[in-house]
Amino acid sequence: MSLAISRRALTQSAFSLLLAPIGFAAMGSAQAATNFYVRTDGGDATQCNGKADAPYSGSGTGQNCAWKHPYFALPNSGTPRIAGGDTLYIGSGEYMIGYGAPGMGGGCATGDKSSCSLSKIPSGPSATAKTRILGTGSKAPKLWGANGTWSVLNLNGSNNVEIGNLEITDKDQCIKGHSNAAAKCATTGNWASIGLSASASSNVYLHDLNIHGLGLHGVNAGGLANWTMERVKINANGWAGWDGNVGESSSSNSGQMILRQVEIAYNGCGENPSTGEKVNCWGQKAGGYGDGLGTYYTGGQWLIEDSDVHHNTSDGVDLLYLDGKAGTTLTVRRLHSYANAGNQLKTNGNATIENSVLTGYCSYYSGKGFMQAGDQCRANGNALSISMVDGNVVNVRHNTIISEGQGAIMNTGGSASAKLNIQNNAIIGKPYYLAAVAGTNVQSIGHIVYNSTATVSYAGNLFYNVKNSQCPSGSVCQDPKLTNTNLASFDAQPLAGSPVIDKVPVISGVNSDFVLAPRPSGAQADIGAYEVQAGGTTPPTTPPTNPPTDPTLPPTTDPTPPPATGLSDTVATDKTAYAAGATVYMSSRVLLNGQAVSGASVKFTAVKPNGIDKIVKTVTTGADGYARWNFVTGTGSTSIGTYQLSAVATSGSASATANSTFTVGSATAPAPTGLTDTVGTDKTSYAAGSTVTMSSRVLLDGKAVSGATVKFTALKPNGVDTIVKTVTTGADGYARWSFVTGTGSSSKGSYKLTSAATYSSKTATANSTFSVY
Repeated sequence: MSLAISRRALTQSAFSLLLAPIGFAAMGSAQAATNFYVRTDGGDATQCNGKADAPYSGSGTGQNCAWKHPYFALPNSGTPRIAGGDTLYIGSGEYMIGYGAPGMGGGCATGDKSSCSLSKIPSGPSATAKTRILGTGSKAPKLWGANGTWSVLNLNGSNNVEIGNLEITDKDQCIKGHSNAAAKCATTGNWASIGLSASASSNVYLHDLNIHGLGLHGVNAGGLANWTMERVKINANGWAGWDGNVGESSSSNSGQMILRQVEIAYNGCGENPSTGEKVNCWGQKAGGYGDGLGTYYTGGQWLIEDSDVHHNTSDGVDLLYLDGKAGTTLTVRRLHSYANAGNQLKTNGNATIENSVLTGYCSYYSGKGFMQAGDQCRANGNALSISMVDGNVVNVRHNTIISEGQGAIMNTGGSASAKLNIQNNAIIGKPYYLAAVAGTNVQSIGHIVYNSTATVSYAGNLFYNVKNSQCPSGSVCQDPKLTNTNLASFDAQPLAGSPVIDKVPVISGVNSDFVLAPRPSGAQADIGAYEVQAGGTTPPTTPPTNPPTDPTLPPTTDPTPPPATGLSDTVATDKTAYAAGATVYMSSRVLLNGQAVSGASVKFTAVKPNGIDKIVKTVTTGADGYARWNFVTGTGSTSIGTYQLSAVATSGSASATANSTFTVGSATAPAPTGLTDTVGTDKTSYAAGSTVTMSSRVLLDGKAVSGATVKFTALKPNGVDTIVKTVTTGADGYARWSFVTGTGSSSKGSYKLTSAATYSSKTATANSTFSVY
């Protein structure tokens, strides 16, 4: 069975996850911190002291050079060679973690070999002086577990830690304890149980991690406080993506629990390490598990933003075990949860769920792998399952929810003091899958109330194609006219003439939509997750926010220029020339001392070619510092020529201005025919050692192509060496890639960038250039 991962584009999600080779600048510390290095050509702890990013010379001891394996920094037993607050940089390459690896140490070799993991990471001195484990180089280093090691990384009891830019996996497609003997892990072999384990751990920052293919869980972590995960993938782990149960009395979390730009997918499946194919998928009926994210009873203030949760063999996000206390909250923004075999999202107690798309395609795994009949649409497959708690408030607003489960939304429990506000959602029914299996034809229900007397209010919703034509007072009950309502390819963007457009009053504080486009864009707000923009279009996908540059290394003779100070602004359009009547998309990014500014006011002004008429729009920046706007050019003579574009950013008492130009042609250009490709980078020049972000867009007869193969080739300035990556386009036709340039002389100069697109039997090529100084 082949289950190909599909990466959703920004027109179907609010982010595109890039695992770029990055790290963060060293944080201040009350004590002296030391940088240590690991690289594949380093030496052992006798040969090298680990304090220089240099290979072992081949002779001598105590040399100023890197260690050859992370075990020399974190041996299985004994005192680690790094201390709290130190930074360990791990260079590109592969490092086996488990019995038999270099530098392992400890007595596990003669005992339980599954315990031969790295030692726990030492706690940093404070939340602002973390111990850091960071991958470096143009490709994230791979830590792969072997011989059944219990956990590749160990944060049990570790506080004040940062981990970034690592691939954590194993090299076997087996699943621990699988009910099928052929799929079950052996006692030994190239597999590990867990990618990252943690308990009693606080103030941890995980970023740019790819945790996949483990035999049990990607993450097994509970008893946490103030954890943040950004740009983390937890995919294709045999039992669960993130299992939060580490013991009945020690699993509850507290403080801020933040998941941002996270993908959790295909958990409950094994992964072929050579091809990435998803295999041996199973669910609870066969003895497995399959949740994407599930916790034990927990507190905390949970935030899930701009994330994808999909194709897990049980529930997608299961937070039914939130404890319902007054201080426990869940906020979900711009989540796309789809094709999970159970519920797409489950919660308990105080919650706000907004600007999200929940696609209850819960029968996806029917007939696949070792999934059984009772695993499809388990718990009746309700897309959004809400458990009410007296005195708590749940807000469900501006979401688009479609379901083939028993219902799109179900709430249970709670008396009149529990309040559920369902506002401005597009709710769409499909034939109830389990009823069809039983031989009856029943539509899913828009909103189910079960064993609950909670106070429910409806305002500004759209209900369509639901059982008994459910239509609460004040709702629009007609076809929403969305781009695609097939569950397998659901696209929630409204078409022209959709009854959701400009339909409902603006909700205070909800000033953007599923793709961070401004809300409202018109007289009123639109129903559902998307806000159709002026001119009847939604913003195009834009490359994700550039990740920070590589970890701070010791000074070189050619340092990267320091970040800009004060408030700064840049402005750009998606193209430099447009046909008359075309849509111009623009973006401005606002930084303060090099950091993204959220909530800044940006006034876009496009002065028309006559030098008099202006098109003006004020937009607020999002969390990534970007403000975006688009408008449709006219076709008359005053619209033809060069436009002067400015963006004036204001944040507090500070302001900054950026300028650009674009041109509009004399006639609407004919739609291109055949397969076409364009390629470009986010900037034209880069400092050595910084991240180059590029994108290619593939069109067929002028329309975006999903699933095209794009081969990026960056020819280095020496005209010989190349950096090559093959990527697949998303639904918007974009393929994206990024890499970190070298810092040596061979990496400086002009690069030639080529993208070669292939779709069906058609090919297209595009070229561009950029420079590194």
